[in-house]
Amino acid sequence: MTLATVPRYDSDRISEPGGHAVVVGAGMAGLLSARTLADGFDEVTVVDRDPLPDEPVSRRGVPQSHHLHVLLEAGHATLEDLFPGYGEDLLADGGLVIDGARDVNFYDGGGFLADGPRRIPLYCATRPLYEQLVRHRVAGHDGVHLRPSCRTIDYLTDDAATTVEGVVVEREGSTPEELVADLVVDATGRTSRTPVWLDAHGYASPPVDEVRIDLAYSTAFFRRPADDRRAFVVQPSPPHTRGGAILPVEGGRWLVTMFGFHGDHPPADAEGFAEFAASLPVPHPKRLLDEHSRTSEDIVHYPFPSNVRHRYEDLERFPDGLVVVGDAVASFNPIYAQGMSVAALEALILHSVLATDGRDDLAVRFFERAAGTVDVAWNMAVGADFQFRRTDGPKPRGTDVTSRYLSRLVRRAHTDGVLSDAFFRVMMMERPPSSLLRPGVAWRVLRPAG
Repeated sequence: MTLATVPRYDSDRISEPGGHAVVVGAGMAGLLSARTLADGFDEVTVVDRDPLPDEPVSRRGVPQSHHLHVLLEAGHATLEDLFPGYGEDLLADGGLVIDGARDVNFYDGGGFLADGPRRIPLYCATRPLYEQLVRHRVAGHDGVHLRPSCRTIDYLTDDAATTVEGVVVEREGSTPEELVADLVVDATGRTSRTPVWLDAHGYASPPVDEVRIDLAYSTAFFRRPADDRRAFVVQPSPPHTRGGAILPVEGGRWLVTMFGFHGDHPPADAEGFAEFAASLPVPHPKRLLDEHSRTSEDIVHYPFPSNVRHRYEDLERFPDGLVVVGDAVASFNPIYAQGMSVAALEALILHSVLATDGRDDLAVRFFERAAGTVDVAWNMAVGADFQFRRTDGPKPRGTDVTSRYLSRLVRRAHTDGVLSDAFFRVMMMERPPSSLLRPGVAWRVLRPAG
């Protein structure tokens, strides 16, 4: 499911709130879940082991926050529904909105994609700014409380461990404290301990799909003239395992991320970073680095070994009172920028499931519904990753056929703006991938050349 198929947010769908919900993790998935749960519970407590400052700074618990993040249309539209005026707040704090159809120079399949016929608003900022603005809005909501610097130790359960009834938390130097809750949401990301907890309490842990890509990326900031709003994306495609992206962000800067698959990793020193940029199949990134000075003291490096998906929807038994969201369910190759938007769509699904049939079997119903959204993002990400022969793991059915069709679409999109538009709107999770098979699009892809 994508923005076009997930029900949009409606605060009036839940008419009788009550009880207490605890969200473990104050990243985007946790914060957005807390906002939607605030319609269904009298009180929502968000617990995180990190301090949660008022300033937009990177947190230890979000190590990838230094790097490039893109707010796809599915995420932006959902944030606007949940927090009216969010885009205006982002711009007021220095973020930008550019035209994804014309300002983004997107290189894929051996050429730049043609400009699309319609504007595609693309909001640009750093991950800490995106998150800080959401955190500010969530903290200002009646009934929502943030508990920073607070480590979650365990789940509270009934005697039979069939129902999670809260969490045990601990602040440094303090004794553990029990937070009783009617619902607990695990939004702790890739470090989630819920699978281990399930196994220790007589449940099956969820089946895991892991697609290994041995990716790493390095990021630095460069000075940007105020009137220069260009963005660049260079997608790796065989035999080239290297790519990069440049995005205008707040503070008069470009955020520049270089990445490489299967051990072909960008260095974290200035000379190696520049040499890596020069090795890309187009000269634009290296030229930009040469013409503008670096503003960040360090070049930050981050490894991403594999896409990982926990298939909670396949479990026959799951405790009541517990739900798992965000990267704790599935984490995707970050170069496709799906994480924040998947988290936003999952928050909408959680709200919809709660509004439709209440709290009975909430987790089972949520996992079944959310699987559709995860399927779309997962198949897009790992499908693209499997263009490299060294990618290892379970390949989604139909990947090879789909990849051949998409490769032809991308090549045609070098000169066909209608195809560029169709492709970008799927990448933005605005429309489902099936929209690329509509007759008007398929004819442009498959018609004879000439």
